[in-house]
Amino acid sequence: MMLKKIIVLLIIVISLGFMAFVTQESCYETKNIYVETDYEPIVVLELFTSQGCSSCPAADVLLDEIKNSNQKNFYVMSYHVDYWNYLGWKDPFSKKAYKEKQSMYNSKFKYRGNYTPEVVVNGKTHFVGSSKYKMFNTIEECKKKRSSNKIEINELVVNDNKLKFNYTISGGIKEKAIRSVLVLDEKVTLVTRGENKSRTLKNSNIVVAEETLDLHKNTGIQEIVIPKEVSIKDSLSLILLVENKVFDITGAVQQALAR
Repeated sequence: MMLKKIIVLLIIVISLGFMAFVTQESCYETKNIYVETDYEPIVVLELFTSQGCSSCPAADVLLDEIKNSNQKNFYVMSYHVDYWNYLGWKDPFSKKAYKEKQSMYNSKFKYRGNYTPEVVVNGKTHFVGSSKYKMFNTIEECKKKRSSNKIEINELVVNDNKLKFNYTISGGIKEKAIRSVLVLDEKVTLVTRGENKSRTLKNSNIVVAEETLDLHKNTGIQEIVIPKEVSIKDSLSLILLVENKVFDITGAVQQALAR
């Protein structure tokens, strides 16, 4: 009987020691992961808009206001869709690809279709882009959440109509992609036809080109073609985004092109 008690006690002691060992290892690994993947919060606003849409100018103004607030780690982009062009005014920055991007997001959100102005925040939520209440509430929530990636642009060179750059990404990149977005700082347009006829519209951080590639390494060299609609003399910036397979944005950085 005494022997059985001794054996039971030995088993309990060994088991507790093993559990303590496992717990220490788990805490150690979790702590390391936290240090390596816990970076400053980011706010990425993607506005789907059109110069041919009468309800879009208010959202354009709000996006410009946020852009000019110069808040740290804020990134704004205007994607001009093409499905309002039939009303008589062809938006010079509109592309079918941006409509398809919007459809991709709305499919993810299980939303029935596209609408303008629509803003997507960090690839995770959407709402009417002119809603100040919803915009600032969502921004405040995003500012509380740490991002899992950090990006640095190490070198950026313009050669003829191509922009070449090196990047370094901190944090996990498994099943993630890097999206390179070239934006035009701003453009003021007098609209002469359509729903916004006779209105002068200002658009900010207009997307003029973008490329997306799967990530295999934390460092790399990439190129993006500068479209003929803009010039290196224009005020252009490069925005790099890291996104996962469901299009959540997990890291961002922006750098202006030298003129």
